[in-house]
Amino acid sequence: MPAISTPDLTDAHPDASAIELQFASYGRIRQFGGRAVTIKCHEDNSLVKQCVSEPGEGRVIVVDGGGSLRRALLGDMLAEQAAASGWAGLVINGAVRDVDQIAATAIGVQALGHCPLKTEKLGMGQRDVPVAFGGVSIAPGDYIYADNNGVIVSKRPLV
Repeated sequence: MPAISTPDLTDAHPDASAIELQFASYGRIRQFGGRAVTIKCHEDNSLVKQCVSEPGEGRVIVVDGGGSLRRALLGDMLAEQAAASGWAGLVINGAVRDVDQIAATAIGVQALGHCPLKTEKLGMGQRDVPVAFGGVSIAPGDYIYADNNGVIVSKRPLV
């Protein structure tokens, strides 16, 4: 994928929506984009674990964790699995952990923050459903673009 600049993309495509949250970049890849696969869960990353083991095909996993910073929805092992499986990145409305190891992993990760605690694996959550956070609705198959300026969403490809 060519270099991504979310400011340039939103200038050229004013119909793109910017998620109104202050994400931090955690992965080694600082610019990424692709079609969205959505997960809605709260303090249970069972579906994230399942998803990262599937072929990513350059897509982006969007995880709506309700903004919780009490439990990390992604750690180093799942980030490494996602990179190995060909995912472009993850956007997490929630927390991550193992931040130093994730920073060395060749994947894009944008999250609200970090927390050392893992989640329970209860098999709870929903996949491939519309999610909404930061003033933006994201449907499975939407296009996600992320860099250190933020995360944007579009119904059509922008690059």
